[in-house]
Amino acid sequence: MSKPLTASFSRRFVAICIDWAGASLISAAFFRYEALVTLAIYAVMQILLVGTVGQSIGHRLLKLAVVRLDGQRVGLWRAIVRTSLICLVIPALIWDMSDGRGMHDKAVGTAIVKL
Repeated sequence: MSKPLTASFSRRFVAICIDWAGASLISAAFFRYEALVTLAIYAVMQILLVGTVGQSIGHRLLKLAVVRLDGQRVGLWRAIVRTSLICLVIPALIWDMSDGRGMHDKAVGTAIVKL
């Protein structure tokens, strides 16, 4: 089995911007664009979508997916830990140049790959 091709930083960045824009629209429409509410909406979207179908809306639009390195489903607990680290921002900005995975993906054994 060949190793999946890790997505580029630029594609991952655009995907997270799409996801954040979606969370922002929901927050602005229903919660006066409160910062913590926007972050919570983003987190819930990530946990539910990545934990169940392996990709967020931004990932899907850019033909990306979050996969476990062992080939299993990501699952909710990995999605919770991964999303919590993304919401802290710094872990998501630190990545391993050898494989392109961020600290949040390394912590739970996942990678964002091109489909």
